[in-house]
Amino acid sequence: MFHLPKNIRLFLTSILLCLAISCSTRLMAAERPNFVFILADDVGQECLRCYGGESYPTPNLDRLAKTGMRFEHCYSMPACHPTRLAIMTGQYPFRNPDAKWGTFPTEREAFTFSSILRDDGYATGVFGKWQLELLKENPDHAYRLGFDHSDLFGWHEGPRYYEPMIYQNGVVREDTLGHYGPDLYLHSLIEFMKQNKDQPFLAYYPMALCHDVTDDLDASVPHGPLGRYDSYPEMIAEMDRNIGRIVAALEALKLRENTVILFVGDNGTPQRMILRAEGKKLIRVPVVSLQNGEEIPGGKTTLLDTGTHVPLIANWPGTINAGQVVDDLVDMSDFWPTLLELAGVEKPQNYSIDGISFAKRLTNGEPTARTWAYCEKGNRYWVRNQKWKLYNDGRLYDMEQDKWETSPIKEGEDTAGAKSMRQTLRAEMERKLAR
Repeated sequence: MFHLPKNIRLFLTSILLCLAISCSTRLMAAERPNFVFILADDVGQECLRCYGGESYPTPNLDRLAKTGMRFEHCYSMPACHPTRLAIMTGQYPFRNPDAKWGTFPTEREAFTFSSILRDDGYATGVFGKWQLELLKENPDHAYRLGFDHSDLFGWHEGPRYYEPMIYQNGVVREDTLGHYGPDLYLHSLIEFMKQNKDQPFLAYYPMALCHDVTDDLDASVPHGPLGRYDSYPEMIAEMDRNIGRIVAALEALKLRENTVILFVGDNGTPQRMILRAEGKKLIRVPVVSLQNGEEIPGGKTTLLDTGTHVPLIANWPGTINAGQVVDDLVDMSDFWPTLLELAGVEKPQNYSIDGISFAKRLTNGEPTARTWAYCEKGNRYWVRNQKWKLYNDGRLYDMEQDKWETSPIKEGEDTAGAKSMRQTLRAEMERKLAR
């Protein structure tokens, strides 16, 4: 029998061991899903055809819903910043009282879903709108919150659409002249997926669309090629087109079946949009959409359903069965635990959250344990289920009968059903929302 020298045997053994570890690592990476987490800006449920919308064609989002899962009862905060706080931390905004508009609590930076996924081996990137802190004051903020790569427009610092001001990894880009911001954010996202296709990745896409232009700079931001800003219908069309481009890129990269796509709105549709600038005067037009034959005015910044009832679509071929429409309650704190559970990552033991994972609803059809959703605006807040909605000032609404909240049920006039639900929701306020 032929015998190899001992040093060669050891060398070959080490090579085989490295190959085994490499194969095992690739197998583990293949088993862990990628995430494309899309947060649309200022898009209520009434805007999508798959939710009964009639004003704007949304074929790519409709296709995601048809081949995936559509949630009927997802609720946001009524405006951008508090929604982002809840998503990033898994906690309701009031838990972080020092996080005023445009700030983020420093002590939470290591506990964002992106920080935890990065620490567990995920490649992480964010593209689009940040609006957690001013990047000119904290250019490395996205990195501190867990993103290795970032392309983000300078919120309250410059334009987000035409000739945008974009920070790439904390440095202002100098190649945006003549470009359209959403194209640049999306290009960076797709390049990020290409570069990280052989390892699990998180691509967080808080879109600039469909928010109107920045309105508080000394000079108005540039008009587009039509001599005005994009209209809301044009923005919806561009948003949907970009969704289609992401799906096409995933298919081309052969990543589709191992990638979870989550699409959700950050708050309701705007009440008005800036259409053009006449010197320093900004011309605004109302936004009204048609849904199931009814005109729905934009309700952003209000605690009404038009300000907080947002679309949520989940798509994961081969795992999420096609054509599902579910009534589970979801609020903005729930994405944090859902992403971690899908990635197989343990929650830090020294960190408490409000969120409840809906991962098992996606993977095996198990309903979420959430029995009420929460929303706040300043000192006003509500808790609700699919039918009933209770404000902290005692107003109770039967949302199936009074979706515009015109006739609150007074406590002394409760029916038996209303009384029971008032007691249930009030108990949740007192037990879990102590301030």
